Amino acid sequence: MTKTILVIEDELSIATLLKYNLEQAGYIVETAADGQEGLTKAIAIQPNLILLDLMLPKLDGMEVCKQIRQQRMNTPIIMLTAKDDEFDKVLGLELGADDYMTKPFSPREVLARVKAVLRRFTQNIVTEDKDESQEKMYEFGQLRVFPERFEVFLQDEALEFTPKEFELLIYLLENKNRVLTRDQLLSAVWKYDFAGDTRIVDVHISHLRDKIEENSRKPIFIKTIRGLGYKFEEPKTT
Repeated sequence: MTKTILVIEDELSIATLLKYNLEQAGYIVETAADGQEGLTKAIAIQPNLILLDLMLPKLDGMEVCKQIRQQRMNTPIIMLTAKDDEFDKVLGLELGADDYMTKPFSPREVLARVKAVLRRFTQNIVTEDKDESQEKMYEFGQLRVFPERFEVFLQDEALEFTPKEFELLIYLLENKNRVLTRDQLLSAVWKYDFAGDTRIVDVHISHLRDKIEENSRKPIFIKTIRGLGYKFEEPKTT
């Protein structure tokens, strides 16, 4: 099935270049020239992925991203920014973006990043004819995680995750009781060099704790190993 990508970008030359190259790669591409139009189209067409510029008229990219997540849409979002500023990167990820690219970028780089994000996202979606009796599940006390269904339950309540948050959680679960450095997590989950932006890992760990821990300040699942990184532990039963 052909995937649809929504490009929200106010610079016509960049939007045209992205649309051309993505269509040449076989995607259906919709465009929007301002944040309000982009938000409206995102909700209406439910694209498979969104390329979202940071600096937009009417609604900036941060606000668009925030409102998309408030709509409980888990569509992968790649933020496009001309600013090489750590605050912008971290804030975008805090609001629910899954990835970011700093301008200028090459069409080849964009296509590689789009394919990687879509591949990781679709790997988490179970096919309709899958035998549920054979599907994988992680269970730790009241926490249940279904990797293939992209579902997490805490005390039978369904939790909402962005694709990147979910991927990080699965990696932690697959490496239960192992200490993982921030650099290891960057390499394994983000799949490319973030030039030491380990704050990105901290932001996502914070998000996970807010969602799966009863008290995020006293986590029982995701432990900080001072000076090293993080470790997922199964809570001890008494």
